[in-house]
Amino acid sequence: MNTSDGERVRAVLDWEGFSETLTEDDADILGILACSVRQKPIDKVYNKIAEWNRAKNHRNLITFISGCVLPADRKKFLKLFDFVFPMSELNQLPEMIRGYGVATPASLKLQGNSPILPNNENIFSLWNIRPKYSSGFEAYVPIQNGCDKMCTFCAVPYTRGREVSRPSAEILDEVEQLVKQGYKAITLLGQNVNSYGLDKPNDEISFAELLEKIGWLGDSSHEEFWVYFTSPHPSDMDPKVFEVIAQHRCLAKQIHLPLQSGDEKLLIRMNRRHDVETYRELVTKLRATLPQATLFTDIIVGFCGETEEQFQNTVEAFKEFRFNMAYIAQYSPRPGAASHRWDDDVPINIKKERHLRLTEVLKRISLKHNLKQVGTTVKVLVTGTEQRTPYLTGYTEGRLVTRILATEGSLIGKIITVKIITANELSLAGEPLLVTTAITA
Repeated sequence: MNTSDGERVRAVLDWEGFSETLTEDDADILGILACSVRQKPIDKVYNKIAEWNRAKNHRNLITFISGCVLPADRKKFLKLFDFVFPMSELNQLPEMIRGYGVATPASLKLQGNSPILPNNENIFSLWNIRPKYSSGFEAYVPIQNGCDKMCTFCAVPYTRGREVSRPSAEILDEVEQLVKQGYKAITLLGQNVNSYGLDKPNDEISFAELLEKIGWLGDSSHEEFWVYFTSPHPSDMDPKVFEVIAQHRCLAKQIHLPLQSGDEKLLIRMNRRHDVETYRELVTKLRATLPQATLFTDIIVGFCGETEEQFQNTVEAFKEFRFNMAYIAQYSPRPGAASHRWDDDVPINIKKERHLRLTEVLKRISLKHNLKQVGTTVKVLVTGTEQRTPYLTGYTEGRLVTRILATEGSLIGKIITVKIITANELSLAGEPLLVTTAITA
């Protein structure tokens, strides 16, 4: 979501005639898109703005912050940054800059078409800004904003607000344009993507219907591309989504379904609105409908009051659901979230130890799956080069990281066929066999 928001910020500043600099020292405007999911990123914000404000003693500099910012932090940031605004007011950034007495490069002339379409209220003004994509083959398309679930550990409802769905016509148009431009991976974004349309029951289609329309678009195209979505919520997941994905080649066979904990009492304390049995039923339907699909999840260890027995229930859930990947976080209290009022009573050393233990379980499960891929051929989107080696890297349709034993840079941004020759705990490695640029009629 930060990347997607940043692409719209970049579009607005480009329109104003600014250009991106390689270093902060060369910039006239510096901004931050914050994330309030955990405390550590916000601590980094305070450190960075202190550094920037010291730089103001030596040069002219404008600073701003947007993104996910809690009310308490916003009050403090108003004294530290020149501009503090929600992303829904991004279209007003040029006026803020000019109101600050700065003559922007575009003040006296217009350059091309403005990325800002006619203004709408709230989040719609952000969606009406045409993004400047940061990649030529991977794109993020926001479809929904905010969350109504009120998980006790989460600050999103207080930073992003209630759930709002973007008009499906706009989403489909953006996806269609990306396909025409040759994009290979398109990710639909939202804090709770599978609640799409629930806020407009009489005016909008459901999430499954949205995916189906995108699937039809892909079926009618000769281009090969993969469509992903993140992040869904188990309580809103309709098994019809799995059926739709199975019917359309462009809908990637990969599901990210956050569990957060494998313990029933902790799920209630987290206000997750689903239990382990509900999750089990979804995974069973997923395996039956999409047996080739990979399954990713999110997990919190060390949540308030988590006992060793409750943690072991999460370990057992890992073994049962056989996740290909899990994003494991150590709990940290967030001001504004309900759990902030509770004792953070799991010691940090216990959190770290549980994090490591669960990671080891994940690695064993992932390795067992990955070893079965050795000797097979898979499609891989080449995304770049490895650090410290000349080899290429990318990921499969199931988003498994893949090392490609080739050095031809022209393959970057293409979907190619790779024969898997080795596998380790969290990645694959193979040799390219065939470059695929389109599906033949």
